[in-house]
Amino acid sequence: MNKDSLQIKKGSSCANEPVQAVNELYQAIYQPNISLAIFYCSPDYNLQQLASALQARFAGINLIGCTTAGEITPVGYLNGSITGVSLAAKDFTAISMRIDDLQHFKISQGQILTNELLARLTALCKLPNKNKSFAFLLIDGLSVKEEIVVSVLYNALEGIPLFGGSAADGVNFKQTLIYHDGAFHRDCALLTLVYTEYPFTIFKTEHFSGSEKKAVITAAKPEQRLVQEINGAPAALEYADLIGVNVAELGPTIYAMYPLVIKVGGHYYVRSIMAANEDNSLTFSSAINEGLVVTVATLGDLVANLAQLFDRIHNDIGEPALILGCDCILRQKEIEEKGLFPLVSDIMCKNNVIGFSTYGEQLNAMHINQTFTGVAIGKGI
Repeated sequence: MNKDSLQIKKGSSCANEPVQAVNELYQAIYQPNISLAIFYCSPDYNLQQLASALQARFAGINLIGCTTAGEITPVGYLNGSITGVSLAAKDFTAISMRIDDLQHFKISQGQILTNELLARLTALCKLPNKNKSFAFLLIDGLSVKEEIVVSVLYNALEGIPLFGGSAADGVNFKQTLIYHDGAFHRDCALLTLVYTEYPFTIFKTEHFSGSEKKAVITAAKPEQRLVQEINGAPAALEYADLIGVNVAELGPTIYAMYPLVIKVGGHYYVRSIMAANEDNSLTFSSAINEGLVVTVATLGDLVANLAQLFDRIHNDIGEPALILGCDCILRQKEIEEKGLFPLVSDIMCKNNVIGFSTYGEQLNAMHINQTFTGVAIGKGI
């Protein structure tokens, strides 16, 4: 495989007007025989107009996408833009299918969809396997169904690696939408199975560790990801006291700088706080239960952690032609708080990252928070 022949095209637009933005994106990423086109867009667009323009311009193309809390573009981090990438059929075979009505999701539903995707890929003489196939999941970031959906889908994938991101809505937390089949949809998940002969690697990275500050969730509503009490006290008040701030200061930046983690199998996983509520309860972005011991995490060096990640990727597959990245909104808040946007944007550009800031990430059977997760595709040899 000639490294110069890999057919991937990336682009973005900062135009505010939907038709202009779509036209500029199309001009940047169109190529013959597109197998899969992906876009990520700001929720600030008139999404009905954007959907109409996308449907018209990309007619007949397998185009998928979602709303974001920020976009990772060929020029780095942006807000208020649309960015995307196309993969040509010569090098990639991709099939996408949507699961609607996640509030009534059934295990059998996910198994049937995954089996159909595997069968359709096999029918195209592309035998799905963990070395030449990966799965990409986009899911409504306010559905509160990520854990069960990703677990069911991955278990049906027969070892094929999966990564994904939860669609976002800036810091509004009102409406997170997935684009498929010419329109935006809510309360849904979209699974895409990709086959390629080119080398790839699925990855996850984070830069936090535990501390001595621990607490216990003493009252919660797990089905709503709602914590009412920590250490027997109102959750927001106790969390603020744990980290040494006034409850009035709580917000996305504080949640980013002082994440709560749980320890599972010797590893720490963030349980991100989404919002502090008027009754001093806390809404989380992933599963939370009564009796859990949580620890206030200590953040490490985000930039050094990214450098280590990209070194690993280069060692695994060589220089990446494309990285599809799902980057938690709380990482964006930390980058903003520390004044790191120019530096991290430059790192993302140099490593050919296209992606978005999420309300959560998926890796194989897990729904996770405050990570940078994705797939890196090599240029081949």
